[in-house]
Amino acid sequence: MRDLAALPKAHLHLHFTGSMRLETLVELATATRTRLPASLLDGDPLRVPADRRGWFRFQRAYDTARALVRSEETMRRLVLEAAMDDAAEGSRRLEMQVDPTSYAPFVGGITPALEIILDAADQATALTGVEVAVIVAASRMRHPLDGRTLARLAVRYAGDSPGRVVGFGLSNDERAGQTASWGPAFAIARRGGLACVPHGGELLGPEHVREVVRALGPTRLGHGVRTGEDPALLEEVVDRGISLEVCPASNVGLGVYPCAQEVPLPALLAHGAQVALGADDPLLFQSRLVDQYEIARSLGCDDAALAELARGSIRASLASPRSKQQWLAQVEDWLAGPDPASSATGDGAPGGARDRGDGPAAGRREADQRGSGRPEAPSR
Repeated sequence: MRDLAALPKAHLHLHFTGSMRLETLVELATATRTRLPASLLDGDPLRVPADRRGWFRFQRAYDTARALVRSEETMRRLVLEAAMDDAAEGSRRLEMQVDPTSYAPFVGGITPALEIILDAADQATALTGVEVAVIVAASRMRHPLDGRTLARLAVRYAGDSPGRVVGFGLSNDERAGQTASWGPAFAIARRGGLACVPHGGELLGPEHVREVVRALGPTRLGHGVRTGEDPALLEEVVDRGISLEVCPASNVGLGVYPCAQEVPLPALLAHGAQVALGADDPLLFQSRLVDQYEIARSLGCDDAALAELARGSIRASLASPRSKQQWLAQVEDWLAGPDPASSATGDGAPGGARDRGDGPAAGRREADQRGSGRPEAPSR
């Protein structure tokens, strides 16, 4: 079996606070004398039964972590550390999702908050070699008018290059609010050239997916794992070219499925869905990007199928055609390389940028060599 960390891929479903390293969380909590709940520290988020995992338990833990992000320095640190972690896992592209409203009180407003994250994304790209772009996400827990404000802000900073806003999303509890209420916000984003990437189809089933598709016109669907419960809907999603950002560990951690073996990834792939695997919130689920590919492998995906998942993530990304072409070629190099499990000498290493020292992992080594690995906040 080939090394999944060496497989070139794109990471399209990662939340800003949820990307935080556990050691960073502990350091921030210690500095502010914040007592952390055991659920954030025990390293076993699935210890409770599936019927007790649920959204509210998750949200309490997330809110605790988010409350520790109180400065520009911390915001920059989270972006860089996420990019470094992605580089170590073969990611060529990271599209990080953030609602700047949550951090605005500490940096002077939603515009400075977004500018900090975008500048940090640009710096992280240069340091790690991973292209880091941003998706601005509205929250279902806030008023839809707030979504319009965020959409207008996102459009102001829209662009195709790393360090720019490439998409507009809608996150948080799928059961909150009326999906159609956010339609005007997505219309603003769409007119401004942004991709529409709302969440849907994780906590709720096919009817919710249908609502999101009809009301918001997604380019990609955050999660969408339950789309396959209605074959006709799945066919419609495939025909429309809507990619699914499937996050297996998150599905299990939230109690959508009792275990990873129940996640219907093989069925989605069998019906032609383009899937991009994502870690969602590694801090909460203690499971990063490569772990999602390991789950796919445990569900029966061989290296050829895993390579196709990586291709799907790259194709579904909002990167430039040139970057996509380069990364897709690197996937072919990985698949054409020797399989250590069948190698007589056992010393065959997968091909690709990691072997040449010019890929994202090389960038991470460079960042590590600079010292602590934390970004320096430039004058603004």
